[in-house]
Amino acid sequence: MHSVSVFFVFLKVRTMTTLGTPLSPHATKVMLLGSGELGKEVLIALQRLGVETVAVDRYDHAPGQQVAHHARTIAMSDPAQLKALIEAERPHLVVPEIEAIATPMLEELEAAGVVRVIPTARAARLTMDREGIRRLAAETLGLPTSPYRFCDALAELQAAIDGENGKPGVGYPCIVKPVMSSSGKGQSKIDGPEDVSRAWDAAMAGGRVSHGRVIVEGFIDFDYEITLLTVRALGADGQIETHFCEPIGHVQVGGDYVESWQPHPMQAAALARARQIAQAVTDNLGGQGLFGVELFVKGEQVWFSEVSPRPHDTGLVTLCTQHQSEFELHARAILGLPVDTALRNPGASAVIYGGMEATGIVFDGVDAALRVPGTDLRLFGKPESFAKRRMGVALARADGVEQARRNAKLAASQVQPRRV
Repeated sequence: MHSVSVFFVFLKVRTMTTLGTPLSPHATKVMLLGSGELGKEVLIALQRLGVETVAVDRYDHAPGQQVAHHARTIAMSDPAQLKALIEAERPHLVVPEIEAIATPMLEELEAAGVVRVIPTARAARLTMDREGIRRLAAETLGLPTSPYRFCDALAELQAAIDGENGKPGVGYPCIVKPVMSSSGKGQSKIDGPEDVSRAWDAAMAGGRVSHGRVIVEGFIDFDYEITLLTVRALGADGQIETHFCEPIGHVQVGGDYVESWQPHPMQAAALARARQIAQAVTDNLGGQGLFGVELFVKGEQVWFSEVSPRPHDTGLVTLCTQHQSEFELHARAILGLPVDTALRNPGASAVIYGGMEATGIVFDGVDAALRVPGTDLRLFGKPESFAKRRMGVALARADGVEQARRNAKLAASQVQPRRV
């Protein structure tokens, strides 16, 4: 145990002051748990700083595995497999990038001094399911949220909506989500009793792991929803400082983001309140890194929705809007390096879907997409396409957000996935 403790102290100092050379005895080694398109960009940002990277996912040839120094495929929700891999690789940092991870094992390894988890193992556990983070925000921190209930069965869901024993329900319309899912999977809006059973089935099918538990939220009549990227990074004095990116607006369909833009205009009072809420949540979660805080806004009122302790899908727009993208910010913050959240120019992103069930598809129209002024593309390299799987994103910069949105959507529409 003594040798492990010494190793842990050494790595904490290294990550704050010194970076090694990849594939050498002195390498600074970072392991990502989850290596999709967001993880891929984090890995690239880390490699630009000379970090040795290990990309872990549940399937072979995930986007991040295609660019990392080392690719590993395991069931990350299996505690034994996760522990064996971490002990074999001995990374300085473990960075969870998805929800379906055996977080109690991460807590155990962190407590033993085997590894440092980003932002912390506790934060990974609390945010991996909606129940932990919602109870923290609403019940511990007293932040404004939509009314909500947690349900373990269809009958409980109906009672939570209708109310029972003199206790009012959340009513119609409402939103049902699995307690553990990503990118809006399994999320449904319920407008009346005829939708309840369908929503329950969708939540059971869309959950990240089989859990059988959902959250039902009363509908908030908000003007818009934003993602406020919030960064906890070391300042010059070695103390944690909180930084905010400009707010990101986005459109969701079925709970899944289809376009985003930055900056989203906000009243000064609403922006100040959004930052207060984001800082309250991230201060409690602790650690270093970037957090995607989702908020509902109506006038000057702001409600907390969710938080992810990692880069956010709507934040892909920062690849064309900020001096340092959300991925560069995350990489720098976790390594203890200075960050710059300044906006460079307005911009937008638009999703490119697979549109089909196929393996190894090709993309036509890339040249036409890139002829749209101020555009760029990210084709993620996912080995298998589904009809609604995000296979790429179009990015556009412009003098104003509306022009950027038009250009991003136009560029995305030019890219046509096709079976070989």
